[in-house]
Amino acid sequence: MTDHRIILFRGMNTGGVRAPVGEQREMALAMGLKNPRTLQASGNLVVESGMATAALETAIEREMETRFGLKIAAMVRTPHQWARLIAANPFPAEAAAHPAKVVAMVMKAGIKDGALDACRELASGGEAVEAVDDILYFWFPSGQGESAIFKKATPKMLGMGTGRNWNTVLKLGEMAAEKSGSIV
Repeated sequence: MTDHRIILFRGMNTGGVRAPVGEQREMALAMGLKNPRTLQASGNLVVESGMATAALETAIEREMETRFGLKIAAMVRTPHQWARLIAANPFPAEAAAHPAKVVAMVMKAGIKDGALDACRELASGGEAVEAVDDILYFWFPSGQGESAIFKKATPKMLGMGTGRNWNTVLKLGEMAAEKSGSIV
Protein backbone atom coordinates (compact mmCIF):
# COMPACT_ATOMS: atom_id res chain seq x y z
CA MET A 1 0.00 0.00 0.00
CA THR A 2 1.30 3.45 -0.86
CA ASP A 3 0.77 6.47 1.30
CA HIS A 4 2.04 10.00 1.31
CA ARG A 5 5.35 10.74 2.98
CA ILE A 6 6.67 14.16 3.92
CA ILE A 7 10.43 14.34 3.49
CA LEU A 8 12.40 17.17 5.09
CA PHE A 9 16.05 17.70 4.21
CA ARG A 10 18.28 19.38 6.80
CA GLY A 11 20.17 22.43 5.53
CA MET A 12 18.98 22.25 1.93
CA ASN A 13 19.85 25.30 -0.16
CA THR A 14 21.83 26.86 2.68
CA GLY A 15 25.57 27.23 2.91
CA GLY A 16 26.15 26.01 -0.63
CA VAL A 17 24.07 22.83 -0.26
CA ARG A 18 22.10 22.76 -3.50
CA ALA A 19 19.80 20.29 -5.19
CA PRO A 20 17.32 21.97 -7.56
CA VAL A 21 13.72 21.05 -6.82
CA GLY A 22 13.11 19.76 -10.35
CA GLU A 23 16.03 17.40 -9.96
CA GLN A 24 14.75 16.31 -6.53
CA ARG A 25 11.44 15.35 -8.17
CA GLU A 26 13.29 13.51 -10.96
CA MET A 27 15.33 11.66 -8.34
CA ALA A 28 12.17 10.62 -6.50
CA LEU A 29 10.61 9.29 -9.71
CA ALA A 30 13.81 7.38 -10.56
CA MET A 31 13.63 5.80 -7.09
CA GLY A 32 10.11 4.55 -7.83
CA LEU A 33 8.41 7.10 -5.58
CA LYS A 34 5.12 8.37 -6.92
CA ASN A 35 3.70 11.87 -7.36
CA PRO A 36 6.72 13.85 -6.07
CA ARG A 37 5.91 17.43 -5.11
CA THR A 38 8.21 20.09 -3.72
CA LEU A 39 7.53 23.17 -1.64
CA GLN A 40 9.89 26.10 -2.06
CA ALA A 41 13.59 25.45 -2.55
CA SER A 42 14.32 24.64 1.06
CA GLY A 43 14.24 20.87 1.29
CA ASN A 44 10.56 19.91 1.36
CA LEU A 45 9.43 16.94 -0.71
CA VAL A 46 6.11 15.07 -0.58
CA VAL A 47 5.86 11.67 -2.29
CA GLU A 48 3.74 8.55 -2.30
CA SER A 49 5.53 5.41 -1.19
CA GLY A 50 4.95 2.04 0.38
CA MET A 51 8.37 2.06 2.03
CA ALA A 52 8.69 2.16 5.81
CA THR A 53 9.82 5.50 7.21
CA ALA A 54 13.33 4.41 8.26
CA ALA A 55 13.95 2.59 4.97
CA LEU A 56 12.81 5.62 2.97
CA GLU A 57 15.05 7.94 5.01
CA THR A 58 18.05 5.71 4.30
CA ALA A 59 17.22 5.34 0.60
CA ILE A 60 16.70 9.09 0.14
CA GLU A 61 19.93 9.97 1.96
CA ARG A 62 21.92 7.50 -0.13
CA GLU A 63 20.40 8.76 -3.37
CA MET A 64 21.03 12.40 -2.44
CA GLU A 65 24.69 11.56 -1.86
CA THR A 66 24.98 9.50 -5.06
CA ARG A 67 23.10 11.92 -7.32
CA PHE A 68 24.07 15.31 -5.88
CA GLY A 69 27.13 14.56 -3.75
CA LEU A 70 25.23 15.78 -0.69
CA LYS A 71 25.55 14.05 2.65
CA ILE A 72 22.49 15.46 4.37
CA ALA A 73 19.96 14.14 6.82
CA ALA A 74 16.40 13.39 5.74
CA MET A 75 13.47 13.21 8.13
CA VAL A 76 10.42 11.32 6.83
CA ARG A 77 6.97 11.59 8.38
CA THR A 78 3.58 10.09 7.51
CA PRO A 79 0.47 12.27 7.19
CA HIS A 80 -0.73 10.84 10.52
CA GLN A 81 2.52 11.84 12.24
CA TRP A 82 2.30 15.29 10.60
CA ALA A 83 -1.28 15.76 11.79
CA ARG A 84 -0.16 14.91 15.34
CA LEU A 85 2.69 17.44 15.01
CA ILE A 86 0.18 20.13 14.01
CA ALA A 87 -2.30 19.22 16.76
CA ALA A 88 0.40 19.19 19.46
CA ASN A 89 1.60 22.76 18.78
CA PRO A 90 1.94 24.38 22.23
CA PHE A 91 1.81 27.86 20.66
CA PRO A 92 -1.53 27.86 18.76
CA ALA A 93 -2.41 31.52 19.39
CA GLU A 94 1.05 32.66 18.32
CA ALA A 95 0.92 30.41 15.24
CA ALA A 96 -2.46 31.84 14.24
CA ALA A 97 -1.29 35.44 14.64
CA HIS A 98 2.33 35.11 13.45
CA PRO A 99 2.88 31.76 11.70
CA ALA A 100 6.34 32.70 10.40
CA LYS A 101 7.53 33.14 13.99
CA VAL A 102 6.55 29.65 15.21
CA VAL A 103 8.92 26.86 14.22
CA ALA A 104 8.56 23.10 14.56
CA MET A 105 11.90 21.29 14.59
CA VAL A 106 11.49 17.68 13.49
CA MET A 107 14.18 15.50 15.04
CA LYS A 108 15.70 12.52 13.28
CA ALA A 109 16.38 10.38 16.33
CA GLY A 110 14.77 12.21 19.20
CA ILE A 111 15.67 15.28 21.23
CA LYS A 112 19.02 15.10 22.97
CA ASP A 113 18.98 14.99 26.77
CA GLY A 114 19.27 18.50 28.16
CA ALA A 115 18.36 20.19 24.86
CA LEU A 116 15.12 21.72 26.11
CA ASP A 117 16.81 23.22 29.18
CA ALA A 118 19.72 24.51 27.06
CA CYS A 119 17.31 26.25 24.67
CA ARG A 120 15.38 27.76 27.54
CA GLU A 121 18.61 29.16 28.98
CA LEU A 122 19.36 30.85 25.63
CA ALA A 123 15.83 32.23 25.23
CA SER A 124 15.30 35.96 25.62
CA GLY A 125 12.79 38.64 24.66
CA GLY A 126 9.73 36.47 25.24
CA GLU A 127 11.04 33.50 23.27
CA ALA A 128 9.72 30.12 24.31
CA VAL A 129 10.47 26.49 23.52
CA GLU A 130 8.53 23.32 24.29
CA ALA A 131 9.09 19.67 23.46
CA VAL A 132 6.33 17.27 22.45
CA ASP A 133 7.41 13.76 21.50
CA ASP A 134 10.30 14.18 19.03
CA ILE A 135 9.44 17.75 18.04
CA LEU A 136 10.88 20.98 19.45
CA TYR A 137 8.46 23.90 19.06
CA PHE A 138 9.81 27.44 19.16
CA TRP A 139 8.13 30.83 19.50
CA PHE A 140 10.39 33.62 18.19
CA PRO A 141 8.47 36.90 18.77
CA SER A 142 11.28 38.95 17.17
CA GLY A 143 11.85 36.43 14.38
CA GLN A 144 14.07 33.40 14.13
CA GLY A 145 17.02 35.25 12.60
CA GLU A 146 17.33 37.49 15.68
CA SER A 147 17.21 34.62 18.16
CA ALA A 148 20.15 33.52 20.32
CA ILE A 149 18.58 30.05 20.34
CA PHE A 150 18.69 29.91 16.55
CA LYS A 151 22.23 31.30 16.40
CA LYS A 152 23.75 29.08 19.12
CA ALA A 153 21.78 25.83 19.16
CA THR A 154 23.57 23.09 17.21
CA PRO A 155 22.88 19.43 16.39
CA LYS A 156 25.49 18.55 19.03
CA MET A 157 23.32 20.34 21.59
CA LEU A 158 19.83 19.45 20.29
CA GLY A 159 20.22 16.29 18.22
CA MET A 160 19.88 16.09 14.44
CA GLY A 161 16.79 17.88 13.21
CA THR A 162 15.41 20.46 10.85
CA GLY A 163 12.97 23.28 11.49
CA ARG A 164 10.06 24.62 9.47
CA ASN A 165 7.98 27.70 10.21
CA TRP A 166 4.28 27.24 10.79
CA ASN A 167 3.30 28.43 7.30
CA THR A 168 5.44 25.63 5.83
CA VAL A 169 4.19 23.08 8.37
CA LEU A 170 0.59 23.74 7.38
CA LYS A 171 1.31 23.79 3.64
CA LEU A 172 3.14 20.44 3.85
CA GLY A 173 0.14 19.01 5.69
CA GLU A 174 -2.13 20.20 2.86
CA MET A 175 0.22 18.77 0.23
CA ALA A 176 0.23 15.36 1.93
CA ALA A 177 -3.55 15.35 1.63
CA GLU A 178 -3.54 16.32 -2.08
CA LYS A 179 -3.62 13.83 -4.91
CA SER A 180 -1.51 15.68 -7.45
CA GLY A 181 0.27 18.89 -8.32
CA SER A 182 3.64 20.45 -7.66
CA ILE A 183 4.35 23.61 -5.78
CA VAL A 184 7.73 25.20 -6.43
